[in-house]
Amino acid sequence: MKRSIKLSSYVFAMILAFSCNSVEKKAKNLTTVKEQSNLNAKDILGNPNYPAISYGGYRAKSRTVQPTLPELKRDMKLLYAMGIRIIRTYNVQADLPHASNVLEAISQLKKEDPEFEMYVMLGAWIDCLNAWTEEIPNHEVESAQNEGEIARAVALAIKYPDIVKIIAVGNEAMIRWATSYFVRPNVILKWVNHLQDLKKSGELCKDLWITCSDDFASWGGGDTSYRVKDLEEIIKSVDYVSMHTYAYHNSHYNPEFWKVPENEQNLTDLEKIEASMLRSLEFAKTQYKDVSEYVKSVDSTKAIHIGETGWATTSNGHYGVNGSRATDEYKQGLYYQHLRAWTNKEGISCFYFEAFDEQWKDVHNAQGSENHFGLINLKGEAKYGIWNLVDQGVFNGLTRLGKPISKTYNGSKKALLKDVLVPSIEYQR
Repeated sequence: MKRSIKLSSYVFAMILAFSCNSVEKKAKNLTTVKEQSNLNAKDILGNPNYPAISYGGYRAKSRTVQPTLPELKRDMKLLYAMGIRIIRTYNVQADLPHASNVLEAISQLKKEDPEFEMYVMLGAWIDCLNAWTEEIPNHEVESAQNEGEIARAVALAIKYPDIVKIIAVGNEAMIRWATSYFVRPNVILKWVNHLQDLKKSGELCKDLWITCSDDFASWGGGDTSYRVKDLEEIIKSVDYVSMHTYAYHNSHYNPEFWKVPENEQNLTDLEKIEASMLRSLEFAKTQYKDVSEYVKSVDSTKAIHIGETGWATTSNGHYGVNGSRATDEYKQGLYYQHLRAWTNKEGISCFYFEAFDEQWKDVHNAQGSENHFGLINLKGEAKYGIWNLVDQGVFNGLTRLGKPISKTYNGSKKALLKDVLVPSIEYQR
């Protein structure tokens, strides 16, 4: 009898303890959800606790093969394990539900685990008339499809206000070398103002930030011909400036900083490579400084963050063995580490390009550099820049394409260095 009483008391105590723990856990979860819902772009941009990255989840050679929700959820878990808390997407085209599916994947993960946290910079693609057709692009007139693109972005921002914290109008849409689709600044200004008006009317959250993401030159950081009245108005109208900087591409198009200077010719090959990557960091810093100086001259209150920068690991073209010799995993790793250290220290958000390799970008050339900017390849292997995360075990239990995340080169730095290209002493494009 006494034993039964004691047992009953023990069971009651256990139930009570379990109930208290459940209440505490629910309270904690509610607090977590509340804290996340109160966070806005101004809280997360420039915050080193919220690292950012550009994301495309495509595995196949065509975007018609859309990643499934389970695949997207697995990707989000991988990015979360890496410490990423903000991702950038690029379009919301009606026939490509990638971005809307990404948002749904994050929403489901948040419901499954209220402590899961991921925010999105939602891109709306902007084109000129006749872009991507057999007709000649008309850069003076915008595509009729732009209106639908903006409307879909608005709808998603309304549907997922706890996730979408930024809308970016266009991607490299004002830079003139984007000959297939670029538009004049007045088009970008039109849609930025439209979104800002929706915030004022209450249709969009007042704390949603609006930007456009473009090349450093488009933001007035280089060629002064870009410094027109409409650009000034864009700078005043956006909530922050999202600029792109690519030392990698400039290793071919503007190689003066890249080729080995005379005072470094006696260095070892590895020392030459490491020096070249420090110069690449300085190249990015200079472009950031040039943009910042111009933007601040127009609006001294405006913040500038990096919407894209990255380094490819394979190239059989301009950047490979017969080109600038900029391409390999070792250089990507150094660039990634340098960029993260600099931007974290300076309070600059850096949407590093990109999370995963995507083979649709240069479908006719498997070795084309555009297919190989990811930090994780299509075999589910972490490239050199994040080998340390594999060592730390952050990917344990997670997979991509059905495979656990392992290291490229089987983790052998010696094997990796055999593929490293030494920059030319006198490279000419």
